[in-house]
Amino acid sequence: MMDRVAFRLILFGVFLISATSAPVEKKQNVDIYSFYINSTVSSRYAITIITSRVANKLSEPQEIQFEVKIPKNAFISKFRMTIEGKTYDGVVKKKEQAQEQYNKAVSRGESAGLIKSVGRTLEDFKTSVTVAANSKVTFELTYEELLKRRLGKYELLINAQPMQPVRDFKIDVHIQENPGISFLEVKGDLNTGDLASAVKTTRADKDAWVTFYPTEDQQTKCANCAENGLNGDLIITYDVNRGNPKGEVQISNGYFVHYFAPSDVPRIPKNVVFIIDRSGSMHGRKMHQTRLALLKILSDLDEDDHFGLITFDSEIDFWKRELLQATKANLENAKSFVKKIQDRGATNINAAVLAGVDMINRNPRKGTASILILLTDGDPTSGETNIEKIMANVKEAIGSKFPLYCLGFGYDVNFDFLTKMSLENSGVARRIYEDSDADLQLQGFYDEVAVPLLTDIQLKYPGGTNLTKSSFGLYFNGSEIVVSGQITDNNVESFTTEVIAVSKANNVMYQDTVVMKDASDVKPENEDFLQRLWAYLTVKQLLERQVLLKGQEQEDEKKEALKLSLTYQFVTPLTSMVVTKPQEGEVDVADKPKEGGESPRHPTTRHRLVPYGPSGTPGFSHYHFFSNSQPGMSGQPGLPGPPGPPGPPAPPGAGRLGGSYLRHFHQASIVPDDTFSFLAFDYDDFVGTNDQVMRSAVVLPTHMPRRTLPKATSLADIVPVHNRFLLPAVGQSKPLCFDIPVPNKLKLLEDSASEFSMNGESTHSHNGFHRIALHYKSNYELVIDKRSIKYSDGQNNSEFLWDQGPTQHSIEGASMILRNNELDITVGIIRIVVLLHKINGQVFLWPAVRQQPKDIVLAGILGKSDASYDEIQGSHPPTLKINDKEVKAYLEDVKDYRLPSVPVIRCWLVSFEAVMEGDVSDFTVTKL
Repeated sequence: MMDRVAFRLILFGVFLISATSAPVEKKQNVDIYSFYINSTVSSRYAITIITSRVANKLSEPQEIQFEVKIPKNAFISKFRMTIEGKTYDGVVKKKEQAQEQYNKAVSRGESAGLIKSVGRTLEDFKTSVTVAANSKVTFELTYEELLKRRLGKYELLINAQPMQPVRDFKIDVHIQENPGISFLEVKGDLNTGDLASAVKTTRADKDAWVTFYPTEDQQTKCANCAENGLNGDLIITYDVNRGNPKGEVQISNGYFVHYFAPSDVPRIPKNVVFIIDRSGSMHGRKMHQTRLALLKILSDLDEDDHFGLITFDSEIDFWKRELLQATKANLENAKSFVKKIQDRGATNINAAVLAGVDMINRNPRKGTASILILLTDGDPTSGETNIEKIMANVKEAIGSKFPLYCLGFGYDVNFDFLTKMSLENSGVARRIYEDSDADLQLQGFYDEVAVPLLTDIQLKYPGGTNLTKSSFGLYFNGSEIVVSGQITDNNVESFTTEVIAVSKANNVMYQDTVVMKDASDVKPENEDFLQRLWAYLTVKQLLERQVLLKGQEQEDEKKEALKLSLTYQFVTPLTSMVVTKPQEGEVDVADKPKEGGESPRHPTTRHRLVPYGPSGTPGFSHYHFFSNSQPGMSGQPGLPGPPGPPGPPAPPGAGRLGGSYLRHFHQASIVPDDTFSFLAFDYDDFVGTNDQVMRSAVVLPTHMPRRTLPKATSLADIVPVHNRFLLPAVGQSKPLCFDIPVPNKLKLLEDSASEFSMNGESTHSHNGFHRIALHYKSNYELVIDKRSIKYSDGQNNSEFLWDQGPTQHSIEGASMILRNNELDITVGIIRIVVLLHKINGQVFLWPAVRQQPKDIVLAGILGKSDASYDEIQGSHPPTLKINDKEVKAYLEDVKDYRLPSVPVIRCWLVSFEAVMEGDVSDFTVTKL
């Protein structure tokens, strides 16, 4: 009998075949037989409807998922499901009311934030519903957005990823612009290769149509396509004719919109100061890309521009104390300064920005436009660190004289702080994503503000009310000012617009009178688009201003934004969409995520068996089964037992399935029969989240033999869910270890000074890595996979097989030695070994650093050569002190893949964040 009472769980599931054919199995069981995306753009306002029709081809009920990606700037305004002739509509409610309804749906309801951020430009909308045997469901999602003009063009982004080839797949886009369309271009992954022939474009004077009707065969042959069908974007860019410098006015049903984008004025010389963070966290690629961007930006300055460069950590350094003209000699001098910028120290944002303000204030030039650009990747950690005080100091110093633009590099940055500080000073904040093209993102932002044409712009509408923002500090070439409002008297025959601004040192005025159109001139399908455009823009601006207001004024604007969100059924930060489903009152709740964040997660309460992640492990399918009751004690699979107490908090060492954790189990038996193949587990460490007990099934093929796994086997030994890394600890016998979930593309090692980097790609189905790439200087590249090593020096390409025997190769500054299952690489004074492991039928790569310079800090997962910690005696659970923080830890036995013999070592398992002082996303890359 076991020393402790163990939960006995009988875990079951329908047999699924191995991962190699999982996509085919999915295609057989769930048939997306129709997928339409229809987008209509009227005067830059886009309304997009995604309709997916899906059939359950099984002879039993199954859960069908609907998942699409939408632009971050869009508001979802409608969602519905139609099942067996009955329609279930999502309803937008005040966040608190939605939460209350959600909390009441406990009989069978599992809910989660349905919308989450995905990368730079997209958000993910996801929901699911159980569909009866051999039945169908139709999903329909509508979202709306006002297209913003940047660098002389509008961009409509449509993402398509149906997860399987679809017999009836269509994208239809109709653009209608009264001034006429000056140019139109279709780009994106879905307009490349074999798919390009499926894109058709038709142009008329004021209309354009873009259609994309790929065949099933084409849907599997594009660059990012496979058995799972399409995966990519269709990007439509266009601009309109601009014959009238006074702007374009649209009027319909008592609402108007004024688009103002004159190009008939000379550019204004600018005074621009770049304030560059060079603190320690900018080490490596961030600093390298910042230098690249600055060098290009300096080359683009006009000769009548004046500029300054300030770098800062805990101290402030100036290229020159004064603004200097962008002459050829000054630019060359400045570029030399930029090339020598090195990261170091802390982050004194307050002193740096005030120094930039002072530089502009001490160099006034009539007829110019001044701009301050701050680039930082962190919180203020030196000098004045109180955020409120910093904002007050900067606002007082600038005094509304010029804008401050804040560029936040990466995800560690306090983006809320940068947003507030920018908005308080007539600027904007922009996140720069830490990716291979970060230098292009920096340059792209500068291009948007590179050519100021007007300052101090005031737009007035004598016949208008309830106006959106109508006062602007600067107008840049290639952008557009948009003002919308309601018309006070619909019976008047004309409507007047008036714009007053400063062009260089001269006042300019644009005045126009527009004859009111008869209502019959407006197409019926477009009757309310201007009203929705006004509501969209008003809500966006009200939410933007929230961060600047306090007290009653803030409450009043919040109420107005909420009222409009509810009236027009927009999912905004103040509202949630409640999606009621047919399963006995079950609901899902969709929330709008913050920039760079995830949706709030709600407690899970509905009993159901659902797939967990892709069935990527050969011979395994993953399920999790949530229950608020104790696991079944009757011996029958899936039957809940009597209510039981909640489990303890989940340790970081737990193997993760869904939102819950399983750490160790006592015993597991594979019990195949004619229909089911399942595992029976006895747990002595069993934990759940949200005060729940969780049942988990690892469903196995029926051909696997019956066997019993040893006591205290880790779940990760059966199903790889993470890679575990070891880190030696100074003065301690036990190293630290930490987990990184798979799959992932990771920055393993980087030294920007020597232009060296190493990245690795892992998969769901295996331990370790299946591909590792090394880059050195501009031409040396090694790509290592489980079969071979491919080498390139920019001119010559070679390939070596792992089993071909000892091989040696070297060039200036780098050498490579291949022997047995070990590749020994030396680059400069860095030595790395990549091991090829073959364990229990798995073949994978594992990198190890054998030698690195002690005086250089390398970036990446392997860049940290050691760590230090103190064990807090008597703590339970065990607690370590790491980087002056107390961290929960668990003793674990881990295989050390850094050595060919793969010894088992006991380590302190802690969270990734605790030991690496960052998030996993900080160490991920998009390309090897």
